[in-house]
Amino acid sequence: MNTKPTDNRLFNYCRRHTVTVDVGGTPLGSDFPVRVQSMTNTSTDDVERSAEQCMRIAQAGAHYVRLTAQGVRQAESIGMIRNLLHKQGCKVPLVADIHFNPQAAFAAAALTDKVRINPGNFVDPARTFKQLEYTDEEYRAELQRVRDALIPFIELCREHGTAVRLGVNHGSLSDRIMSRYGNTAAGMVESVMEFLRVFVEQNFTNLVISMKASNVVVMVEAVRRVVEAMDAEDMHFPLHLGVTEAGFGEDGRVKSAVGIGTLMAQGLGDTIRVSLSEDPEVEVPVANKLVEYIAAREHHAHIDGHLCAGYNALAPERRKDTTLVDGRIGAGKAPIVVASCRPEDIKGTIKPDYFDVDLDTDIDFRPLRADEPIDDLVVNDNTVLVISPVGPNVPGSVLAMLHRLVDAGIKCPTVMRVEYDDTDSEWLQVKAGADLGAVLMSGLLDGVWLEAPRYHDPEEVVKIAFATLQAARLRTTKTEFISCPSCGRTMFDLQTTVKRVQQATSHLTHLKIGVMGCVVNGPGEMADADYGYVGAARGRISLYKNKECIEKNIPEDEAIPRLIALIKENNDWIDP
Repeated sequence: MNTKPTDNRLFNYCRRHTVTVDVGGTPLGSDFPVRVQSMTNTSTDDVERSAEQCMRIAQAGAHYVRLTAQGVRQAESIGMIRNLLHKQGCKVPLVADIHFNPQAAFAAAALTDKVRINPGNFVDPARTFKQLEYTDEEYRAELQRVRDALIPFIELCREHGTAVRLGVNHGSLSDRIMSRYGNTAAGMVESVMEFLRVFVEQNFTNLVISMKASNVVVMVEAVRRVVEAMDAEDMHFPLHLGVTEAGFGEDGRVKSAVGIGTLMAQGLGDTIRVSLSEDPEVEVPVANKLVEYIAAREHHAHIDGHLCAGYNALAPERRKDTTLVDGRIGAGKAPIVVASCRPEDIKGTIKPDYFDVDLDTDIDFRPLRADEPIDDLVVNDNTVLVISPVGPNVPGSVLAMLHRLVDAGIKCPTVMRVEYDDTDSEWLQVKAGADLGAVLMSGLLDGVWLEAPRYHDPEEVVKIAFATLQAARLRTTKTEFISCPSCGRTMFDLQTTVKRVQQATSHLTHLKIGVMGCVVNGPGEMADADYGYVGAARGRISLYKNKECIEKNIPEDEAIPRLIALIKENNDWIDP
């Protein structure tokens, strides 16, 4: 396989070339700006309320709005919402989100601008996490069943000019796929490629691909792998990017910026959604900030970067051969955080490892600009290289230096030092998440040093640095909450519930806890969480330990005490 385009995209920002897809008159693809979308959380059958929310999302700056369609009735409701919006002068394209119900997809194809189907449950039944065995002949028969189900849907979409998104979720892979490929990024890729080959065979190209996971590392790997798989078969479809179940507040913004920003820095992504457990219109400005920030590096000065020997660009492994300094920097240890403030500025329990006003003189924190020559670099056993970016392509310049250092045999630990002039917290979260995240995901970095001299709260700056490390799955300093964005399927007030679960369990820094509004992705994403709180019906909750349902359909007002009891029963509880 020719890896040169991938190599170049890692260091130099350039949009990946794609075909153009028309979604209700608002096209997307590499010839157009990256499009932003969100999803309603109203009942789709409440046509007036849903139309009002669609209008607010569009006014916030979204190019598309997605609505859930559990069945044919909801698909028909989307058609009515669309008509109502058009009468009010709002032409924002609407997308029907389908799970488990092909008939709803058929209905939506005639009434909406785009239909999202999930290869994990469009033909295959809901997963049960059971190991299935197939002979090669039986597996071919399953693929024929997929083809037979898809062709009439494809023809209906072609007839009505309706675009399609093939949206794979890590949390809803079918038992069939998991039995052969595992619950992996590679399994996600095969899940979508099975469907994609049928669409290509039928010469249907009005098609978008998405690969989503709550685990940022899995999501980034899956997108990179699906691009490689499409390139190998001469397919060039646009990508929709998003970290599903990203969460609430700062954590949700940083996690989304790390995942989406890492891929956008490589020129991947043609439409994005920042999935927050908040009002949908709140997602849009965050996504637009991310698009604006990444696009600003277009036409930057060329960075002469080359992948170091043995580097896996699809799924990088953490570098562990750097020198260990001060017992905790390098050698595969958890990345450190350096802060430009005084110890007394940090009141909370999460504290940086080093303060710039009190750096240990026994450690040689050596500044190094990303464009400096390294031929005559002299280092010692206590040297830590502090790399500062050069130019608008922050991650590209730092990554180029990191790869040069590896190839030169220099084994000093490395810290990335980056400074932003922002006073707005959301801008700082987006920029730091996208830049630091893209470099951290390379596995070549041993620490971060985030500076924002004009920002009013140095402790908040430190929290963003730690949140970036946690999003990249490199260092855990607080409970990780995997919470879905609210949608029309949600069985409870998501924002209130997330806050209540956080209040009860936020001191359990060793745990990942999922708060999921329904069963579509809930049990699957629970596989990556230690405990799960999942909407089962209105006012009813099911509790999970990993991917196993422990208690079903308990009253919502009893759910949090029983969640705590479940954690205690498994000896994972620590008193606050």
